Amino acid sequence: MANERLRGAIVERGLTFEEVAERLGVASKTVERWVSNSDRKPYRRYQYALASLLRYEISYLWPDERTMAEVTASGSAELVKLYPHRSAVPQSLWPQLYAKSQTHFDVLVYSGFWLTEDPAFLRLVKEKSAAGVPVRFMLGDPDSPEVATRGADEGIGGAMASKIRNALMNYSSLFGLPGVEFRLHSTTLYNSIYRTDNELLANGHVYGVGAYLAPVLHLQRVPGGELFDTYAESVERVWESARPISSPMDCAEAHV
Repeated sequence: MANERLRGAIVERGLTFEEVAERLGVASKTVERWVSNSDRKPYRRYQYALASLLRYEISYLWPDERTMAEVTASGSAELVKLYPHRSAVPQSLWPQLYAKSQTHFDVLVYSGFWLTEDPAFLRLVKEKSAAGVPVRFMLGDPDSPEVATRGADEGIGGAMASKIRNALMNYSSLFGLPGVEFRLHSTTLYNSIYRTDNELLANGHVYGVGAYLAPVLHLQRVPGGELFDTYAESVERVWESARPISSPMDCAEAHV
């Protein structure tokens, strides 16, 4: 069944599906699915954006939507633990978390250099590769302006790019393993995200300090929750736009 209220609101504002999609930063086919199938509801942030764009209440466009109290309650259940900064996270938690992976093993960072020096983590990547689990590494492109800006923000300048190159060299033994892929991204990274199946660690980036001093959210996916999926979707968007590499030397000016 189509969502005629949504269709009517779009027509009333004199917009096309393509124009709505452009405003929201999604594909026009996605907007078409939201209209043609009322069961295909947008994620909460897109509902807010659409309601604002079309000047209608969410409850009108999607009358059976959950109340904000229900959404908030689910979000609270998604939070396993809040750490005041990354250095407060037990070092053993990272390999423990990834040891559970069966379908997702994602690392989204600028450098994540500290993780490359953890033998338990490197060993786990090889074990998961052998078990057929897809492993995806997304590191910042050291020659991108975004990485340069982050280095300046942290007060370490060009050292940020060097950390990325050195991290790639530390991962040398992982290149070419079955199911292990590396990509370089040029995004403004607001969080480093370490995702495995239905759990993840989101390490916020705070202006003026290194990521190791910024808070970390340990999240789990729960029915009705939206917080986990917000971060998981971010990982997918970065992955789709990132550049694949097959060797540490694919990175310009790579060195030890």
